[in-house]
Amino acid sequence: MHWKNKTTILASALVLVAGSCLAADVTENWTKHCGSCHGKDGKGETKAGRKAEVKDLTDSTYQASFTDEAMFKRMKEGAKDKNGKERMKPFADKLSDDEIKALGAYVRSLKK
Repeated sequence: MHWKNKTTILASALVLVAGSCLAADVTENWTKHCGSCHGKDGKGETKAGRKAEVKDLTDSTYQASFTDEAMFKRMKEGAKDKNGKERMKPFADKLSDDEIKALGAYVRSLKK
């Protein structure tokens, strides 16, 4: 086998491994930081989700109501209701910008 073919195969394998690790990190972060309210499936049908009145993240109409940038900001800075009560904790001190962006992509993947 020619060295260019070996390099191409090695590079492809590394991309697959990195992608698998990132996917595992996203799932782990979702479970750890988001799942208690938004649920494993993103529908928000958990006790905490109903109490916080979270929206169904699988709903394409709801997803169309916010941009990726707005979602990133909300995850990073958290969210408060009109009375200033915290509705969602900020994750700026728990997750990197790349991890937050990956969670945003995960949220988009929940859309039906």
